Amino acid sequence: MKIGVGLPNQVREMDPSIIPAWASQAETAGFSSLGTVGRIAYPGLMDTVALAAAAGATSTIGLISNVMLTPVWPAELLAKEVAGIDAVSGNRLTLGIGLGSRPDDYVVDGRGPRGTGKRLDHDLEVYRSVWRGETADGASNPLVPTGTREVPLMFGGMAPASFERVARWGEGYIGPSVPAEMAAQAFDAARSSWKNAGREGSPRLVAIAYYVFSDAEQGRANVRNYYSSADEPVMDIVDSAICTGPDAIRSAVRAYSELGVDEIIFNPALADIDEVARLADIVL
Repeated sequence: MKIGVGLPNQVREMDPSIIPAWASQAETAGFSSLGTVGRIAYPGLMDTVALAAAAGATSTIGLISNVMLTPVWPAELLAKEVAGIDAVSGNRLTLGIGLGSRPDDYVVDGRGPRGTGKRLDHDLEVYRSVWRGETADGASNPLVPTGTREVPLMFGGMAPASFERVARWGEGYIGPSVPAEMAAQAFDAARSSWKNAGREGSPRLVAIAYYVFSDAEQGRANVRNYYSSADEPVMDIVDSAICTGPDAIRSAVRAYSELGVDEIIFNPALADIDEVARLADIVL
């Protein structure tokens, strides 16, 4: 099982200048991927910006959004933005997609929080069209250079439609930030959807887990603040899955390895660059 580390782009009031150094250190340490967490109405760093900064600061490590709230974007603009990040990185980007559950993240006129699933299905068609070099309505030229690849897609979410999109559009599924025993059912659903659709092989399965070393209390507070719009029981579930220290991190690695996932990405609860080396010392 591969092990990646998240960028601290949605730690509240984080300093964006930490991103290039964080990415470089993660690559040097040997992590498989750098991940981002996506939200708009929050004082963090946009995941597209974080991924672009990480792409420029690294040369080999994978990049993945886990997950980006793509329905908040006009589809053509996001498709061009994502294609550019992927190209700058040398084709290292995987676009992890989710709908989100917070209405305040939908800040663009005409792209509100209703009908997001139907809109996403339309947008997926647009992404593929843009990446293939087809001309958008009203445009005199393709939006991307010749040779742009179709960026690999993965999906998060717990609704049946999420698993159907994995099988129809994606290469795999990204699990929720919950204890491994709770995520197991979602990974099984992704496998079943894949098989029922007649896809060959198996879907790529990526688990995510929050972690913190130096200040567990502050780390928990940061994660709970990020999920503060959720009901208290939901926050408690996410809180219970935060890995605080070496033993909890090793336990998460064992649990997800037993579930047969391909990769686990540990998302930081603190924007402290020393957390990268601390995690590497335990898992690599």
